[in-house]
Amino acid sequence: MDRRLIAAALTGDVQNLQQLFVENPLILHTPAFASAGNPLHVASAYGHIDFVKEIIRLKPDFAKEVNQDGFSPMHMASANGQIDVVRGLMKFDQKLCHLQGPERKTPLHFAAIKGRVDVVSEMLSAYGECAEDVSVQRETVLHLAVKNNQFEVVRALVDWIRDVKKENILNMKDKQGNTALHLATWKRECQAIELLLSHGANASGGLEVNATNHSGLTALDVLLSFPSEAGDREIEEIFWSAGAMRMRDLTLSPIRSPEPYGQTSVDNCISTEANLRQPNDLMEYFKFKNGRDSPGETRSALLVVAVLVATTTFQFGVNPPGGVWQEYYKPDRKNGTTSGKAYSAGQSILGSTDPVGFGIFIFFNSVGFSLSIEMIRILTTNFPLQLELCFFAMYVTYTNAVITIAPDGMSLFVTLTVAIMPAVIALAAYLLRQHRKRHTEHTMEP
Repeated sequence: MDRRLIAAALTGDVQNLQQLFVENPLILHTPAFASAGNPLHVASAYGHIDFVKEIIRLKPDFAKEVNQDGFSPMHMASANGQIDVVRGLMKFDQKLCHLQGPERKTPLHFAAIKGRVDVVSEMLSAYGECAEDVSVQRETVLHLAVKNNQFEVVRALVDWIRDVKKENILNMKDKQGNTALHLATWKRECQAIELLLSHGANASGGLEVNATNHSGLTALDVLLSFPSEAGDREIEEIFWSAGAMRMRDLTLSPIRSPEPYGQTSVDNCISTEANLRQPNDLMEYFKFKNGRDSPGETRSALLVVAVLVATTTFQFGVNPPGGVWQEYYKPDRKNGTTSGKAYSAGQSILGSTDPVGFGIFIFFNSVGFSLSIEMIRILTTNFPLQLELCFFAMYVTYTNAVITIAPDGMSLFVTLTVAIMPAVIALAAYLLRQHRKRHTEHTMEP
């Protein structure tokens, strides 16, 4: 491209453009434009509307050309938020909104990705058909706005969709079968979720709150199956209020006739959660509820509790109440100048002064430590290095520490206690599970 032409496009100098065209009428017909882009790309990106109009007058075909990256002038103007250029190009040809760029994304798609609310509103008001264009991943403009956390664009899109009665766009699915609600839930965009569910969820022709993707997951399934700490409880409340259900509940529930938000059908959907909404019964509210609390969330909570118990009991085993002796002591009874029991540095003071109390302490502390280790073992099944982590590294260290601090007279008791405790705990847990299994089978027999 001629450098003088580039300079004119960068500054929007229309007079310079006209002069260059007079000097060389073929200046706009150079084949170099095919790869490097044409002056209209540059002027559109920088918002020089007068220059854009003049280029279109001289060379209308430039409006549809794409540069080496696959962008048309309309793409450049939309992504950069050049609203005047967007209006000018649409006035020339509304179908420029349909031009496909990289990954088959349209100018409206790039405007949504960049959060250009005014450009999105302008395109929708002038040529609403472009709202249903999809990318190579079958993503609509609503999908892309949600994925890129552009809430103001989402708000503008939802308002426009409901104004023109095109609620089918709310339920369009991408290549993985995800609706915009699935994506908003995955990204924990509480505002977007509330906006999408605010009007007509599950109503006739409205948003399908229980639509499933290709993995068979509803939006509520996405929330509960992939827990995080990003306001899950608040989002879950919004879903329950809108009549959301999990896929497994949909297959067991009768088909419901579409009713407006807040009617009896919604009340039936959340009947299983009714007891959880009672503020006067906090015990029931915080209890584990199958179907409400996901297995992953429950497992994580149990693992945290087990680690806390293991840490506490380990610390008490290494540092018993009263501490340990700091020096060696051996009474000299021949001269009669000293008395008491002999002890060594590093041995428990409690064990030397109160053997019974020390024995009870070691026993129950070892029970707690062994139980926590057994819980960690179960919760980390199939984890790499599980055996070394739970038994070799942790329990061997605990055992050596407890035996070391035990007084000479209690070494055997302490050794036997900490040595057999893991086996006893594991056996007791196995027998208890077998007993419950037999009891369940017995009660289910006709």
